[in-house]
Amino acid sequence: MAAPATPDSAVARIIIENCAIATVDADDTEYASGHVVIAGNRIESVGAGPAPEGLEGVVRRIDGTGHLLTPGLVNTHHHFYQWITRGLATDHNLFNWLVALYPTWARIDEPMAAAAAQGSLAMMARGGVTTAMDHHYVYPRGSGDLSGAIIKAASDMGVRFTLARGSMDRGESDGGLPPDFAVESLEGALAATEETIDRHHDASFDAMTQIAVAPCSPFSVTTDLLKQGAELARRKGVRLHTHGSETVEEEKFCHELFGMGPTDYFESTGWLGEDVWMAHCVHMNDSDIAAFARTRTGVAHCPSSNARLAAGIARVPDMLAAGVPVGLGVDGTASNESGELHTELRNALLINRLGPHREAALNARQALRLGTYGGAEVLGRAGQIGSVEAGKLADLVLWKLDGLGHSTIADPVTALVFGAAAPVTLSLVNGAPVVEDNRLVTVDEDAIARTARAESQRLARIAAEG
Repeated sequence: MAAPATPDSAVARIIIENCAIATVDADDTEYASGHVVIAGNRIESVGAGPAPEGLEGVVRRIDGTGHLLTPGLVNTHHHFYQWITRGLATDHNLFNWLVALYPTWARIDEPMAAAAAQGSLAMMARGGVTTAMDHHYVYPRGSGDLSGAIIKAASDMGVRFTLARGSMDRGESDGGLPPDFAVESLEGALAATEETIDRHHDASFDAMTQIAVAPCSPFSVTTDLLKQGAELARRKGVRLHTHGSETVEEEKFCHELFGMGPTDYFESTGWLGEDVWMAHCVHMNDSDIAAFARTRTGVAHCPSSNARLAAGIARVPDMLAAGVPVGLGVDGTASNESGELHTELRNALLINRLGPHREAALNARQALRLGTYGGAEVLGRAGQIGSVEAGKLADLVLWKLDGLGHSTIADPVTALVFGAAAPVTLSLVNGAPVVEDNRLVTVDEDAIARTARAESQRLARIAAEG
């Protein structure tokens, strides 16, 4: 539950009114024309019609005519570093794609990680993401403070952020996919993860930075790392994240190496539970879905990346029907070059309609819920973000829907999900603007693009030299 709003005549207030509102609360409450009052970093009230008269401390009043207001989008799976390796290995499946790109990724350093994080975050934030997540698992020896660089980029951008501190300890010589020089030792990975939690994790209601424990995948980590990683996360009170059931090749790998499928393997290592969420979960049978539902294990659905790598169509309608928490993810931009989460609302709906449920798979409001409340639930923050309700944090997006791309779609939620990517007139995090008039206000977009391009070219040179 959200903490109750406490009106304070001294606090600064922002009023947004005359806009359509999709609250994405438990009842899917919507207003054809409504208002939101923000007091400090909290939502103070939301309702139909104009805001109440006589409110004190109003510092800004926004006319939302022609707009839809929603909760900020929540990204549940990403790999920021891939921003500087976009457009490579475009005709590969997952395993071949990883083999092609690991040698390049294993040469990233701190300036590259910083530039890539800035680019990834900027693209998402400009498209309505207010809570971002990065699963970073490549820590080459001597590469610098990669976690610190990524966290700083999110702080500078002004977005809420979860760093899933990843790790790999199963290199090629042990039957894994990554080259040996790209992996950490078991002890080193656990120690570095614990240090990251101690330095950066904030458990408070309005935390801007949180840390999760995130060994990469069954084919790049040992069983010991999974088991001890789960123990570390629960001892520290943080969440757990990994890749799971992404491809048929992974299913085969798990059966050959462990004698069981991915879900049973994860359960045997302590990796099912309400504090766990996994990326992709494409190849899950009825028993797998039932196990996730029983344990409240979450899923980060990445429709564009799944299609880009020909992984398949995740059974999202069946997961939702069973009660599995599901959010949306961009995934790394080497497998989803657009890097935008708001396009995933549309892609999730369209791709799932290619599956057995056809037109009944998902509707516009279910897609919006996946990208907002569903994501908040998966990240363990549904009490603070993900819906427009009094007492929750003021992470909100005002989408412009009266332009050419949406002007003839009467229903605003349908316009947002089915239509072209909508411009963001205003995006707030903690009540502070991050985007105004479709432009980032906290950072210099053009400078980020120049720096990322330079670091991408530097990485390509280093990789070519071997």
